[in-house]
Amino acid sequence: MDVRRAAERYRGGDEGAGIATRHAFSFGPHYDPDNLRFGAVIACNEERLAPGTGFDEHPHSHTEIVTWVVEGELTHRDSTGHETKVRPGDVQHLAAAAGVRHVERNDGPLPLTFLQMWLAPLEPGGDPSYDVVRGIADSTPYALPAAGAMLHVRRLKAGERTAVPDAPRVYVHVVRGEITLAEEGLGAGDSARITDAGELDAVATTAAELLLWEMP
Repeated sequence: MDVRRAAERYRGGDEGAGIATRHAFSFGPHYDPDNLRFGAVIACNEERLAPGTGFDEHPHSHTEIVTWVVEGELTHRDSTGHETKVRPGDVQHLAAAAGVRHVERNDGPLPLTFLQMWLAPLEPGGDPSYDVVRGIADSTPYALPAAGAMLHVRRLKAGERTAVPDAPRVYVHVVRGEITLAEEGLGAGDSARITDAGELDAVATTAAELLLWEMP
């Protein structure tokens, strides 16, 4: 198990313009050949947008982009014609395929925090597509067959435990709260890259919310 702390993330964005980004993986000018990906996961970015700020239209290709809103409301628009408000508890998936353009903004009155995860597809090309699942339940994992991955959402009360998927690779991100994982304490923004999980539980030290990517 390889634990990465929130404070170790690469700093990005433009804080003077109300955009603060923290990258978990090698990204843009922060090139680290030893931190390019884990399984299918190639990016896990924490984004904080002040009201009225955001990312203007920009392109993506050959990437599965999954977004999880922590607080606030995200406005999404893309070149396939979708315009959506994404809120906490929703899972948004944009398959960039051979190419797509999109806009991400905070058009609301409150600060916006969201987590955006990029996964590498098993096959390049194809047509872009868009999907959003409202209010996903803990018991309903979100399948991402294009990347051979499965997203699990776990919300725990203090003292509760949950089994980590027994998979060749699992990427765990703590959205909020604190947990213990294999006797290692993790807090909000921390992550763990687990190989051959076996029988492993995450135990909530406080009320906590976790995202877990199960991968071959």
